[in-house]
Amino acid sequence: MRISFDIDDTLVIHAPNTPTEPRRFPVFVHRWFGEPLRRGTCSLMAGLRRRGCSIWIYTSSGRTPFGIRLWMFLYGIRIDGVINDERHRRNLSKHRFIRMPSKFPPAFGIDLHIDDSEGVLMEGRDHGFRVIVVSPHDERWTKKVMDAVDAVDSDILPKTPVIPTPPRGSGGR
Repeated sequence: MRISFDIDDTLVIHAPNTPTEPRRFPVFVHRWFGEPLRRGTCSLMAGLRRRGCSIWIYTSSGRTPFGIRLWMFLYGIRIDGVINDERHRRNLSKHRFIRMPSKFPPAFGIDLHIDDSEGVLMEGRDHGFRVIVVSPHDERWTKKVMDAVDAVDSDILPKTPVIPTPPRGSGGR
């Protein structure tokens, strides 16, 4: 199973006093190469790897794939793929969307996307892909992700049904 994670407010919480993963290198190294990861991320990623999952990052930010891979490496996490805003736009320009979604995991073979945004959940409903929303304040967020992985494996969590949209050019103009 291929799983993607958003960064901001999903893997990195910018609120003060948010519990984070312990750093494996001196602070000055982490300041140059990344932000502190949300507590539970390292064990979650290790658990997903044990289950044979492929781990991707899908962010609408301008962070570079190299920078993201290096940042995650500093925490001992191997990333299989990175979709940033540039790759997202380049790939989705080939599709015919009335309104381009902020994320579209099926274009990259992703089975489940983890995000903090209710808007991405709505896009999942509109375009037929699986999204689990985790709140930045949820201390049990890793369990929610693992439960979702179990549900996808068991086919209990089907793809969100697509809400039909009118074809381009229609709409009574």
